[in-house]
Amino acid sequence: MKRSTERILTTHTGSLPRPDDLVTLIRQKEAGEPTDLTALEARVRAAVAETVRRQIEAGIDIVNDGEMSKPSYSTYVKDRLSGFEGSEKSAPLFAADLTDFRDFTKRGGRESGVGVLKRPACTSPIAYRDKDAVRKDVDNLKAAIAGANPAEAFISAASPGVVTFFLSNKHYPSHEAYIRAIAEAMKTEYEAICAAGFILQVDCPDLAMSRHIQFKDLSLAEFRKTIAMHIEALNHALSNVPPDRARIHLCWGNYEGPHHHDVALRDIADIIFTTRAMGISYEASNPRHEHEWAVFKEIKLPDGKLLIPGVIDSVTNFIEHPELVAQRICNLANVVGRENVIAGTDCGFGTIAGTSRVDGAIAWEKLKAMAEGARLASRQLWK
Repeated sequence: MKRSTERILTTHTGSLPRPDDLVTLIRQKEAGEPTDLTALEARVRAAVAETVRRQIEAGIDIVNDGEMSKPSYSTYVKDRLSGFEGSEKSAPLFAADLTDFRDFTKRGGRESGVGVLKRPACTSPIAYRDKDAVRKDVDNLKAAIAGANPAEAFISAASPGVVTFFLSNKHYPSHEAYIRAIAEAMKTEYEAICAAGFILQVDCPDLAMSRHIQFKDLSLAEFRKTIAMHIEALNHALSNVPPDRARIHLCWGNYEGPHHHDVALRDIADIIFTTRAMGISYEASNPRHEHEWAVFKEIKLPDGKLLIPGVIDSVTNFIEHPELVAQRICNLANVVGRENVIAGTDCGFGTIAGTSRVDGAIAWEKLKAMAEGARLASRQLWK
């Protein structure tokens, strides 16, 4: 994984705006409606090529496939793993911050798009059964970056913990047994991505977002023990992946809401640092977490790790001023070292196909603003 040795590099969290016709095809398939799979695969290939081109044009150094093939960053695994074929549905999700504001929730202030996802429960043993799907993702990205010469390219994959968040367990005797089974199965996908020469990004909202939803009834001490177990399972899944070929994404929930029950970064940072992955992507620009760059004045970044702070928000249609982006980058870089910072986004712009709160055209302008802000920050940090 490259570091910012000569200038601040730029990347993003994973999902990018999908073309409307691709969203229609994905939703048809997700709903079980008749779908021309050949046409869907061809449209995905074309969309990956287009999104890589647009990332390069926007000034993104470390690019990906925009998650064009996936209905969401997490529940796509139901189609790749055995164990989710049953008709039982997963339990509904209730966020503590939204529960405190019922009127806001009634007006539509809820996590966008969760209700449209197909969320079967685990009802039988889990194993990785569709290796062809990850092969297609790899082939599509390889074809798209040929001749484009990005600094690096990555492919994202769901963490064992986020799978347990969205897809309930109706088979295994405990949460720990369930997450370990998923970790063992997901090794196949993680290793295939790295074997293809790409950086692996593991999406881990379970390490923060689950605090105020899935585990809101636990004490902080109990939650810390739970996510320590999640990271232990993840590290097992990453056992054959070199640390410098992996990064994780930490998230408190990619939705506009109060977020006043979010767990503080300082309360989990030491556990997060035990991940095998070298890179740590996290929300750092929204109003609930922007101040947390100062945490690293007290908590030392371990040797060998690098941070990928979100320097643009992913749930509002404000286009950040490049000078603000530069300020966010410099605040952190001046504490942890410029070589340890890569500019990123708070979260994805299409975490669930077709449900983004941010207009697609605006999302691309926000990415351009990030790239310009990184250039401004580089001038300041390397002057």
